[in-house]
Amino acid sequence: MMLLQVQGVTKRFGGLQALTQVTFDLPEGQILGLIGPNGAGKTTLFNVIDGVYTPNEGRIIFRGKDVTGKKPYHLAKMGLARTHQIVRPLNELTVRENVMVGACFGHANAPLNNAGRIADEVMEFVGLSPKAEMLAGSLNVAQKKRLEMARALAARPKLLLLDEVLAGLNPSEIANMVEIVKAIRDERGITIIMIEHVMSAIMNVSDRILVLDFGKLIAEGTPEEIANNPKVIEAYLGDPKLAERLMSGE
Repeated sequence: MMLLQVQGVTKRFGGLQALTQVTFDLPEGQILGLIGPNGAGKTTLFNVIDGVYTPNEGRIIFRGKDVTGKKPYHLAKMGLARTHQIVRPLNELTVRENVMVGACFGHANAPLNNAGRIADEVMEFVGLSPKAEMLAGSLNVAQKKRLEMARALAARPKLLLLDEVLAGLNPSEIANMVEIVKAIRDERGITIIMIEHVMSAIMNVSDRILVLDFGKLIAEGTPEEIANNPKVIEAYLGDPKLAERLMSGE
């Protein structure tokens, strides 16, 4: 079953064409990588999918329903959750309380007493249980990234949009986060779209990859196909010899 269908999506901001006729389907259970140069339109596409922006043209079909123009809170109730490139915790609340917010206002629609149980389970899953009673504002970057993910997971989504969850992390933290991403799909059955610039990670975690350049979809395929695509090498990867290194995990 197709969980998400993006059909001919175009988005303009005044005279700037941010997205042009972007079309793709996403089956349930896949991890879809989304890559491209800075300014290619990746986060804009996320914002169209989750209702922050309404496209000028095209449609978004989620779980078989046309959700074009629906507000983010409606989509959250339907089972769509996301993280943000710039983490946005509720700094004056504890880690546990932050995660409870996701449970209360997402697809889980949990009452307060159940939200605490969901938060405890999700914090254990992402490795944040020891930080549960700390204020969110006191966490370091890697911990805040996990908190963003935990808050999204507490919503019990069907589709999770991850916007550069590896940015700013060291190699050890990247490896740990990649394992969490794999477990989200493999153990929880959640479909994922993942924007990322850490190429070795995105190539090794994705089932398929989309490549945007100047708001246009220039390539779609398996990681191996993308790493060897001449258009992608020219627009983004830059080095034809990079493909072999990426696929070997270097």
